[in-house]
Amino acid sequence: MPTDSALDAEAAALDAADPLAAHRDAFVGAESPLVYFDGNSLGRPPRATADRLARFVTDEWGGRLIRGWDEAWMELPFAIGDRIGASTLGAAGGQTVIGDSTTVLLYKLLRAALDAQMTTDANRVEIVVGRDDFPTDRYLVEGIAAERGARVVWVEVDTARGVDADLLRAVVGPRTAVVLLSHVSYRSGFLADGPGLTAIAHDAGALVLWDLCHSAGSVPVELDAWGADLAVGCTYKYLNGGPGSPAFAYVATRHQSTLTQPVQGWMGAADVFSMGPLYRPADGMRRFLSGTPPVLAMIALQDTLDLLEQAGIAAVRAKSVALTEFALRVADGILSPLGVRLASPRDPAERGGHLTLSHPSMRAVTARLWADDVIPDYRDPHGLRIGLSPLSTSFAETLAGMRAVAAAVVREG
Repeated sequence: MPTDSALDAEAAALDAADPLAAHRDAFVGAESPLVYFDGNSLGRPPRATADRLARFVTDEWGGRLIRGWDEAWMELPFAIGDRIGASTLGAAGGQTVIGDSTTVLLYKLLRAALDAQMTTDANRVEIVVGRDDFPTDRYLVEGIAAERGARVVWVEVDTARGVDADLLRAVVGPRTAVVLLSHVSYRSGFLADGPGLTAIAHDAGALVLWDLCHSAGSVPVELDAWGADLAVGCTYKYLNGGPGSPAFAYVATRHQSTLTQPVQGWMGAADVFSMGPLYRPADGMRRFLSGTPPVLAMIALQDTLDLLEQAGIAAVRAKSVALTEFALRVADGILSPLGVRLASPRDPAERGGHLTLSHPSMRAVTARLWADDVIPDYRDPHGLRIGLSPLSTSFAETLAGMRAVAAAVVREG
């Protein structure tokens, strides 16, 4: 392992050579000594967002009042959705919309896909989901299966990895209706094979719904090229939309006229302001809306999208790989001798934007680190997640944080 001074020199050299280094200054708090290892749960706010929100309150909301709906706000879910699709999802226009929470959008699309499949083929009653997927995904699958008389098929996975081709092939077949997959596993950071798994599900006659919460804005996604059917992702992680910012939904054009979303609200109607006696769904992505768009909650997204469009998702991914590889080298040198093991894929091609480090004392380690302004997060069993947001994290910050983790393990172990 390099000496402390050699590590400092390496981190400095990596920061000096980083083509995205200047973007760090765009985020509130990046100049402070606080180490932020939780950008994969809640991203730092862009500085420009404070001015944007203030202008919105005084000029658009305060100045235009109700006229704002006709002048801009009604189309914001689609305009911002298309920007997310183009910059981070590999999705052509007209397929991505900003709407409700991740949970609500997952419910809508999963339920719509299951109903469509069961209507076409009454034997297709199975929903496939990974045993280690994020709790919301698993809970929704169980609830929808009970609601619609379907059956859950669990993919048993190694918690340090995720669903791969062999595991998926073993569980799909003529009874499979929908497969719900995480592109980046929330616990391990395992990066799934998007096109490969989509093809396996399609070969079995199933539809695929991708959970992109831990990949959007960090890992290149090519939904159109994969032939993906549906996707949902949150916007408060690598897209820096703020606490509880609304999620996005992707529905491939070929499915938009055939899927019936189950939460029929006025905003999804063909003529929103006719207030007619009967519901008739709108064409295109509007039909997947339900209630009034969360305009104020989606305003902040535009500043990170500006940065992502300038940088390009390929450069963001390259920085992400460099950060996690550097963190892993440091962990091998100063944490492995303390009994800390890697609970994520070692191959960067199989890993998203975070690492999980496992040790029996990690819950106490996390609490100590938070008190010392070093902020990772904890996930059972014994996992400390190192989330490295490429636009706002430096190599020097990463090194400082890893040293703090080692010191906390010594104290708590």
